[in-house]
Amino acid sequence: MSAPWWRQAVVYQVYPRSFADSDGDGLGDIRGILSRVDYLAELGVDAVWLSPFYPSALADGGYDVADYRDVDPRLGTLDDMDALIAALHAAGIRIVVDIVPNHTSDQHEWFQEALAAGRGSAARDRYIFREGTGEGGAEPPTDWVSMFGGSAWERVADGQWYLHSFAVEQPDLNWGDPDVRADFVRTLRFWSDRGVDGFRIDVAHMLTKDLTEPLPSRDELALIPVDGRHPLLDRDDVHDVYAEWRAVFDAYDPPRTAVAEAWVASDRVPLYARPESLGQSFNFDLLLADFDAAQYRRIVTDNLALAARSGSSSTWVLSNHDVVRHATRYGLPAPARGADGTPLRKHGTEWVLAGGPEHELDREGGERRARAASLLLLALPGSAYLYQGEELGLHEVADIPDEHRQDPTFFRSPGVDRGRDGCRVPLPWTASGPSFGFGEGGSHLPQPAWFARHAVSALAEDPASTLALYRRALALRRELQTGEQLEWIDAGRADVLRFRRPNGWEVVTNFGTEPYELDEVEVLLASTPSPVGVVPPETTVWLAPAPTLAG
Repeated sequence: MSAPWWRQAVVYQVYPRSFADSDGDGLGDIRGILSRVDYLAELGVDAVWLSPFYPSALADGGYDVADYRDVDPRLGTLDDMDALIAALHAAGIRIVVDIVPNHTSDQHEWFQEALAAGRGSAARDRYIFREGTGEGGAEPPTDWVSMFGGSAWERVADGQWYLHSFAVEQPDLNWGDPDVRADFVRTLRFWSDRGVDGFRIDVAHMLTKDLTEPLPSRDELALIPVDGRHPLLDRDDVHDVYAEWRAVFDAYDPPRTAVAEAWVASDRVPLYARPESLGQSFNFDLLLADFDAAQYRRIVTDNLALAARSGSSSTWVLSNHDVVRHATRYGLPAPARGADGTPLRKHGTEWVLAGGPEHELDREGGERRARAASLLLLALPGSAYLYQGEELGLHEVADIPDEHRQDPTFFRSPGVDRGRDGCRVPLPWTASGPSFGFGEGGSHLPQPAWFARHAVSALAEDPASTLALYRRALALRRELQTGEQLEWIDAGRADVLRFRRPNGWEVVTNFGTEPYELDEVEVLLASTPSPVGVVPPETTVWLAPAPTLAG
């Protein structure tokens, strides 16, 4: 019996509003994605993950969902989604969609009903409403701060306050309410019945909460270990929800898949990746790592061990819609680090942009290191998640004028966190024309002139381009990827990593600044032009398995 498709899949994340615009309104849409299915097939991905496409006021890039079982009319219709699912399946590509269960939009019919229904109503019990403190309840219930800055509580007209862990337009749901649990089961079945193959679960570690009075202060919260009993994060009882979801997934043939976005301690990751829970969980460690051999080896070793503990396969990701693109991360000065080795940062990514002004960005060096890192990642056992545009070698767009920014993190903390818009700028498809081929009506975020050099049309015929490298790597990966183990080989240098896969396929990454000499071997693929018998600095090479050499 063959292993489930997702264990070794290459999954390509599409941020729908920035992928391709079919109707010229400046916003990417479902028919735009449909028009690029051939591109995705030629790239060679196994699945597409769609970030939210649901009706939304776009207070948080679509993660403020007003209706979980519909399509934003600016992006298309349910018929368009059906057509996209069918076209992807016809091309041999599966589809994974985002589910956002921690919160809804404040425009969701449930929240509007809760506002109208008032205190003590069943409608309000679907969310987390509390009385305020101080004279007349004029102060919030606690001093908690939202992920996007500012108070985590917002007062409504009748004086009560509701919890929003993220933007004020994203009220948290109460997962102790049976209506909430039943409705999400209906949503999972709705999309599964339409042919969706799997789900990416947004902030999977935050759903369940213990809000027993008295509520702790912010300082008191910080002293509570996040080990399954924290009032707000990574609670053990969240897996009761996922056990119910797993029963839904397994009712389909083949079973629907799920992957958790769970920012939790390493020893907690297997709980989400167990077959009786969501089945797989994102590994984000490479998003925080420098281009450094020792860090990469530790991360790979640790996460393969975690995957073995859960019975799942690991996931590998270098970029996504929430972080600075890795070509830019690797082209900026290394950040200051704390005692635990992690970057000193406030909201997760701005340390990179704070690494120096634009003139300090080493564009060529960043792209070279990004190509090497990507080729290493694609050779690892497990599934690889790619973010749209990384195959074009795109950098972060750092110089978006303030008046064009959209991310709530920027508006909640002006001058501190520049937000995530820089990795969400619409893709360049052509080197010229309106919005570089994104759409006839411009793009909802401004594109820089240098996008022309990274357009699909400019790269498609260049055998040395990053796009050509990705296409070749994904084609070779299909041939070579086998098993879920690797064996480290002593490379003789601390700045060089070398490993062997079960079929004899070997991978060498030179993280250093001096060439690394190889024995006489057959190089299948290299991230930069490589002389025979040499791995240049900041380069990854794939070496043919021994049987190929013997033949």
